[in-house]
Amino acid sequence: MSLALAPQHSSSPAGGGESKPKNQYHFRALKSCGIFDGYPVFSPLSSFQSPGENVKALVYSSDGRRYAVASPNDVSICEAESGQELRRLPLTGVVDTRFSPKGTWIATWERYVKPSVEGTQHKNMRLWDVATGNEVASFSQKSLEGWMLQFTEDESRVLRLTSAEVQVFDPTSFGSGVVSKLKLEGMSEFKLSPGKSPLLSAFVAEKNGAPASVKIYPLAGLKDSSPPLTQKTFFKADKIQMKWNRSGTSVLILTQTDVDKTGKSYYGETNLYMLSANGQFDCRVSLDREGGIHDFVWSPNDKEFTVSYGFMPAKTTIFDLRCNVIHDFGTAPRNFISYNPQGRLLLVAGFGNLAGTMDIWDRRTLEKIATIEGSNTSHCEWSPDGRFLMCATLSPRLRVDNGVRIFHYRGHLIHVNPVEHLYAVFSGIVRLHGGRRTLNCFRSEYPSHLGPKVLEMQPYLLLPHLVRPIFDRNLLVEQIDKTKTNRLCIFEAKPAGAYRPPHARGTTTPSHFKREDEGGAPYIASSNGGINGHSTRGRGGGPPGAAPRKGVPGAATKTNEVPAQKNKKKQQPQATENRTSPDKPEQANKNGNQQVVNHSQESTIAQNQAGAPQEAPLGALSPEDKKRRSLMKKLTAIEQLKERRKKGEKLELTQIKKIDSEADTRKELEALG
Repeated sequence: MSLALAPQHSSSPAGGGESKPKNQYHFRALKSCGIFDGYPVFSPLSSFQSPGENVKALVYSSDGRRYAVASPNDVSICEAESGQELRRLPLTGVVDTRFSPKGTWIATWERYVKPSVEGTQHKNMRLWDVATGNEVASFSQKSLEGWMLQFTEDESRVLRLTSAEVQVFDPTSFGSGVVSKLKLEGMSEFKLSPGKSPLLSAFVAEKNGAPASVKIYPLAGLKDSSPPLTQKTFFKADKIQMKWNRSGTSVLILTQTDVDKTGKSYYGETNLYMLSANGQFDCRVSLDREGGIHDFVWSPNDKEFTVSYGFMPAKTTIFDLRCNVIHDFGTAPRNFISYNPQGRLLLVAGFGNLAGTMDIWDRRTLEKIATIEGSNTSHCEWSPDGRFLMCATLSPRLRVDNGVRIFHYRGHLIHVNPVEHLYAVFSGIVRLHGGRRTLNCFRSEYPSHLGPKVLEMQPYLLLPHLVRPIFDRNLLVEQIDKTKTNRLCIFEAKPAGAYRPPHARGTTTPSHFKREDEGGAPYIASSNGGINGHSTRGRGGGPPGAAPRKGVPGAATKTNEVPAQKNKKKQQPQATENRTSPDKPEQANKNGNQQVVNHSQESTIAQNQAGAPQEAPLGALSPEDKKRRSLMKKLTAIEQLKERRKKGEKLELTQIKKIDSEADTRKELEALG
């Protein structure tokens, strides 16, 4: 199943004569496909006619006005707002299809078939004119990875990579052949920058001891003999990923080796470099934590980028254009970063083999807005207006609980659509009839008269901008008995968390049970014993709870002393008296050996007992003293809960009620005097 968010346009005025956009998402399942209107309706698009089963692709144009459906027998192009079919291409076996940046052209890819006649090639990649439905070009492309042609933003040029050569075409006249080309020995990948004056970054891999390199060329006047504007050379680069910022002034380069020779990672060694297009600045991004780079992304403002790196729990940091640290979010189990299209919100999440926790930060104030639990999320992206997050569980990575969940950026779950066999997810941008429009995702008002947690409204409908800020915690929306009443109930979703026994609930977690990123002490391997007194060595120990191993009767007790220490003890005069009192001799084991005592633990326990204040027994306290001591313990627990809440931890309802009872507790304590 494939799903996407796409902008659409409603007829309701939005001020200034503009039409107000609305989101729309589609899904492609194993046995069905369809299109839903987005917020605030979330209902199926009535004008959409499903092509039936086994749909291979369903994609939107980048402006959101058209979509294409690739079925086994043809490819149909339709208007997204009305569902009216514009063009039908008689193609069979199409696996993937893509629109050009302005939606003027559409490219299709079929599986490569070896031709029966020698000397011919199967041209399985084709380019079509959407307006006329005519085929304008065809090429042979065996691999599905990176098959799409690269267009400039104005669609004046289109680029294609052949064997170590980049060919440039004019899409309006493919018959005239190649306009210009760039040939570099060993070139395996290139990336075209956005902007009015596009640039081309080409990657040449290592060969015969020569370092790998990335070279930047201007697209205008590109020739084989053209010198690069700038270049960067480096080793340890078997694979590469290049990301340009929106203005095309800087590029981030992620290099990766197939094998980490240091043995610290299964996935190879990674490094991140930044290179400016004018050649005035280039450097390796300095990361202060060992481990691989999980994700890196440019901010929409082109002035900064964010990186998630290091062994888990990973670290997330914002850098400026000079690779200086702007802000450090600390360590947490996160491996995914995404800015909303307006650049105001930053999502830092942990997907894949992590729990799926998503933190949403306000980039302007660098404060956390909400934490969302998105377990089993395979794909996550922002809506075009930057107010909603779409999370999807995809197949075949997970074949259970497939479906779509849409969250408001403040943490509210506003839509759930369970659909089996979800394959892919992608989105478009918001574009009005008069051009492109950026929405303010923080234009949310909270009327004071809306207080109850149960809102009377239509099914599947929740208005996040009508919910009070008091509900900023992780909220869940459930439909209550749709057959009897159209109500939605909002209640707090309790995180599962770790199991705590009844006697430990409501108390703080000891530091030695916490992870390092949660304020716990760092792990230090001990050669003698662990914190619980048990030996960390496997040899000599038995199963937990088993009886001690029996020794040989009369045998000497094993110690951890080295020979030098034994000789030193032999040379000392035997003036050491037996410290065991004659009245209370040490008891021997059944095998005749004396019991081995851990003196380090005894000394630690003695110190703790000496430093702890001696409390009076319960029988010696009056009822008022007992009550006063109980209230003091309760206030101490409340202070600990408040500290946990300041750190951003989620508290249970009973713990929140306990904090709210602080004033009453203090009044009772004052009454006792």
